Amino acid sequence: MLLAGGLVGIVGGLGLLRFPDIYTRMHAAGMTDTLCTLLIIAGLMLQAGLSMLTLKLLVILLFMLFTSPTSAHALARAAWMDGVEPVLGVKKGEDSSNS
Repeated sequence: MLLAGGLVGIVGGLGLLRFPDIYTRMHAAGMTDTLCTLLIIAGLMLQAGLSMLTLKLLVILLFMLFTSPTSAHALARAAWMDGVEPVLGVKKGEDSSNS
C-alpha cells in the first residue's frame, strides 16, 4: 500500500506538469492527493497494528478525506469567479499556435 500510494503521488505530480490549465491540474492534484493519502495512511495503519497510533492515523485520514476535496472545490470556484476560462481542445484544421 505504501508503494502504491507513492506511485499514485508520482503520477499526480506528472499530471500537474502535463495538464494545460488550472482546472485539469486541480483535478489531478485533488484526486491523487486523496488516493495517495488513503493508501499511505492505510499502509501505515497496517504496520502500526492495533494501537493508539492507529486511531491517530484514522483521525488524520478522516480529516484529509474531508478537507482535500473541499479545498480543491474552493480553488476551482475561486478561479472560475476570477474569470479563468478552461482550455478546450483544438478543433480539426485549426493551428494550436493561433490560440
